Amino acid sequence: MKKKILIACFIAGGLVKAGFVNAQGTAPFSINNKSVKVIVSEKEAGYKLTQTETLQFTDKPQPGETEVSVFVDPAKTFQTMLGVGGALTDASAEVFAKLPKDKQKEFLTAYFDKDKGIGYTVARTNIQSCDFSSASYSYVKEGDADLKTFDISHDKTYRIPFIKAAMAAAGGKLTLFVSPWSPPAFMKDNNDVLHGGKLKPEFDQSWANFYVKFIKAYEKEGIPVWGLSVQNEPMAKQSWESCMFTAEEERDFVKNFLGPTLHKQGLADKKLIVWDHNRDLLYQRASTILEDPEAAKYIWGVGFHWYETWTGAGQQFESTRRVHESFPDKNLIFTEGCIEKFDFAKVNDWALGERYGLSMINDFNAGTVAWTDWNILLDEKGGPNHVGNYCFAPVHADTQTGNLIYTSSYYYLGQFSKFIRPGAKRVSAVASRDKLLTTAYLNTDGKLAVVVMNKTDEKIEYYLWIKGKAAKTTSLPHSIATLIVE
Repeated sequence: MKKKILIACFIAGGLVKAGFVNAQGTAPFSINNKSVKVIVSEKEAGYKLTQTETLQFTDKPQPGETEVSVFVDPAKTFQTMLGVGGALTDASAEVFAKLPKDKQKEFLTAYFDKDKGIGYTVARTNIQSCDFSSASYSYVKEGDADLKTFDISHDKTYRIPFIKAAMAAAGGKLTLFVSPWSPPAFMKDNNDVLHGGKLKPEFDQSWANFYVKFIKAYEKEGIPVWGLSVQNEPMAKQSWESCMFTAEEERDFVKNFLGPTLHKQGLADKKLIVWDHNRDLLYQRASTILEDPEAAKYIWGVGFHWYETWTGAGQQFESTRRVHESFPDKNLIFTEGCIEKFDFAKVNDWALGERYGLSMINDFNAGTVAWTDWNILLDEKGGPNHVGNYCFAPVHADTQTGNLIYTSSYYYLGQFSKFIRPGAKRVSAVASRDKLLTTAYLNTDGKLAVVVMNKTDEKIEYYLWIKGKAAKTTSLPHSIATLIVE
């Protein structure tokens, strides 16, 4: 019997080396009899997820050094795509409720329909209030450490119906994770849900029980919860709901309270995410927490945001790469990002979308498995927000007219979410010039999606090159394109 197994393994290994099958045991990707659809969003010509051309492959064994190329190797596979989506906050739900019925339908289709819209599959929502709520609120009465008064009635007015509508528009399922901004005031050392503060040690177990109560209450309402993060932005003392944890404090809370409580309460399948803050401290937090095996065993992955730029620095993509290299058995998930300091005069700025494209390509190439935008919808003021922290969203509603305003961010997000579907495998892709940014995925239906972004003022001719075959096209200035090989 052992001899037969060894022979079978030898034959399979030989077939892989010979190129007859890949390491996954399936036939390798071939471009024979395939063409390339080019879908573009672009600044000047008005292209918005528009198919502009169909390309054909020709033989090209060796590109020249002066010929710009995007090299793709579908045989080299990396992480699996979980999905792309956004946050279904109180603010988004309240704005949605103000829209006329036809605009509500348009909005849901635009975001969640994979054929007519951009096919979002991931969502995030807040546990209790956050800055993007009309006011601060709690699910328990003051001083109720036993959580006997726990009640999510507040969310039943706007947020729960909104999440259910989004789920229905997405075909009945969304990968939803939940995040707290602050424990109730009485559980904190500053006796305030705002302005940072810390969880008092005597409420560690009560707070762990709170997550369980929330998840079970939402699931009772027919909203499955896929995962949760420990704390939104645990290093930020904000004027809005916030709570501070050092890396050691978060590690110990997971190890001694939250992890065991989830398991004891039948929620061991929920994906637990730590950090949920900016890239700049990402490695320090991940290493401190994940190097403790008793904490790490409860943790699915590490979440991160892009606001490290508040210091005047750029986006720290190297931090993401180092975490993926050092902890390859844990997942990376982008949990929040938006353009801050809303200005209605800038809703048509193309740079809004380019910020998304730059981040998404780099984050995916660094090993990220899912990418979650912040508020999915805001009003014409960049709110509502109870502390004046107004921001951009991909879509804004003019609540005076009922009209929807689609920013460039919506189209940049769509270049990924619409064409790179859950289950897709990232494959090797690299441009021969730094003026082009690229990432590529092989979908489960066999279609190869290659994203190419050009944030320069130049037209750049290039070849999409795959194993001795190439298709020539042009990247327009300030454009993002998805090339679908099928």
